[in-house]
Amino acid sequence: MNKRILVAPLNWGLGHATRCIPIINALIENKLTPVLASDGMALELLKKEFPDLEHLELPAYNVTYAKNRHVFKLKLLLHAPKLLKVVRAEKKAIKQLIESKNIHGIISDNRFGAYNSSIPSVFITHQLQVLSGSTTWISTKLHLEFIKKFNECWVPDVQETPNLSGELSHVNTEDILIKYIGPLSRFSRKDTPIKNDLMVLLSGPEPQRTLLEEKLLEELKHFSGTVLFVRGVVEELQTIEKIDNLTLYNFMTSSLLETSLSESKLIISRSGYTTIMDLAKLGKQAFFIPTPGQFEQEYLAKRLDYQKLVPSCKQENFSLSKLETASKYNGLSDFEYHANYSKLFSLFKTK
Repeated sequence: MNKRILVAPLNWGLGHATRCIPIINALIENKLTPVLASDGMALELLKKEFPDLEHLELPAYNVTYAKNRHVFKLKLLLHAPKLLKVVRAEKKAIKQLIESKNIHGIISDNRFGAYNSSIPSVFITHQLQVLSGSTTWISTKLHLEFIKKFNECWVPDVQETPNLSGELSHVNTEDILIKYIGPLSRFSRKDTPIKNDLMVLLSGPEPQRTLLEEKLLEELKHFSGTVLFVRGVVEELQTIEKIDNLTLYNFMTSSLLETSLSESKLIISRSGYTTIMDLAKLGKQAFFIPTPGQFEQEYLAKRLDYQKLVPSCKQENFSLSKLETASKYNGLSDFEYHANYSKLFSLFKTK
């Protein structure tokens, strides 16, 4: 009987779920049976991508961002007791699922409670260092304490230089078994003719996703080229709205999104790490607007801007004129790294 592996991405934007898609496909190719578990839009997306697989609901973290970036850390701190309560509930739910659903292993993408000492448990993260300004040392220490509870930590990047994540995932950790598995993307590069002058790809927690959507829609009223706008809101039915030169989708599944990105000249998006991996795989030109107050996205945007790969600006400073700088940047490119999934999954096959 094929061993059943629980794949549990965090529901914080769509990035954690989408970067698990190549992992899920690789499990199937290696004769392992993925069982998918999450909550909210992340779970809905996985249901649409893998309708024939078993889907389970886990306790929701329900993390939201402050409207004001300056109170971002304070809001997260106030949320911490509730978060720890959810993690405890998640651990209890995982224990019950192992018994009731015959689970043989776990791959958790940033879900702190998705592990159990009775079976092999893996944690996926690109943040071995959690940037939080003056409190980076404590946020990093707390994060590593959670990771230590897992058998292995898989980092979706290459270990050597150049790499995509910089100091986020290239730090010394002696008591955690770290494996660099290369950038994860559900896409493959294809040579396709350009149909869209501009594509907007949104995702991420509220209220900042909506705030950026509203700002961009207002700015794009003055854009003369063709625009494809993906709001990043996963709903039961896909909706398509045409407004002059703008085509508005609520969401796209992987196949359509891959084609749409390939057919677009320039991509506007958050500087989330999964988005960076996807755009690098496709070799795209982009413009990044990091989520206000999210230190990780701000760091990645500044790093890629400094390297003259992708221009960026703060959300409050964005205007259409900013896009004129994009042609002076080199854009993102693929590392051509191929993960040895058979070797990675041996953890589940030998225990």
